[in-house]
Amino acid sequence: MISIQTVDQFEQVKEEDGAVIMFTAGWCPDCVVIEPELPAIEEKFSDLSFYKMDRDTFIEQCQELEIFGIPSFLLFKNGREADRFVSKDRKTREEIERFIEEAMEK
Repeated sequence: MISIQTVDQFEQVKEEDGAVIMFTAGWCPDCVVIEPELPAIEEKFSDLSFYKMDRDTFIEQCQELEIFGIPSFLLFKNGREADRFVSKDRKTREEIERFIEEAMEK
């Protein structure tokens, strides 16, 4: 998973054919719990690009996107938000995979 470092990089990532962005923070225990599952998810959906974005570094973008809980996942296709999995709840690998599968059908 590639870390987004700048707002310009974030804008470029959104333009890809399929980009999943995980909003996270170093202090987030639920983010740490799901971290070991991410490589398998990336492998299963190898046609997509996966990124992580630090909520504290990009607080303005998170506010604009209404990201109020982490970890949260947004899927972008060609500059458009295709779908989101945003909540304050802990997420499982199965829930994330289901989100991606359903988002790709849209």
